[in-house]
Amino acid sequence: MPRHLTREELLDGLPHILDAPKDEGELQGIVIRPAPGERKELDSVDISLAHGVHGDHWAHGCWRSTDSGAPHPDVQICMMNARCIALIAQERSNWAPAGDNLFIDMDLSPANVAPGQKLAIGSAVVQVSAEPHNGCASFVERYGRDACTFVNVREGKEYRLRGIYGRVVQDGRISVGDRVRKID
Repeated sequence: MPRHLTREELLDGLPHILDAPKDEGELQGIVIRPAPGERKELDSVDISLAHGVHGDHWAHGCWRSTDSGAPHPDVQICMMNARCIALIAQERSNWAPAGDNLFIDMDLSPANVAPGQKLAIGSAVVQVSAEPHNGCASFVERYGRDACTFVNVREGKEYRLRGIYGRVVQDGRISVGDRVRKID
């Protein structure tokens, strides 16, 4: 793993992150978490309301559940701006430890992709949830305290640099390189 970037170095990269496409982006990475702490990068995968990202541990239980004890659909899929993780991780091989399922080159700020917004990816559709996504102790360990602060406070919180959650509203198959489009 490369050295952790300083807050100043991260802030220098903010204009490039904020210049991400607004209406149509690109899916640049897919990761499943078969078990806690495990990561597997995929070129394509099925996603569904019943299972989330197929092969990901979400379907077997996660940190948030419904009243019936099922995994909560509002935290079904974790998505992060690809430009942000590229800056923080510095090398493509270091993206997966972030723990997000999808890395998208698109502006994921609430001003551009508000809760309720639907995103078409491949043959699937995902709806953005209002659940906040925050960096945690594992994020600090992997990328440094400055990176966690960068995504969790001030500009990071304003632009949701740590990422967003979504739920599948149309089952389908997604692949790295797919266009990601905002739809009604």
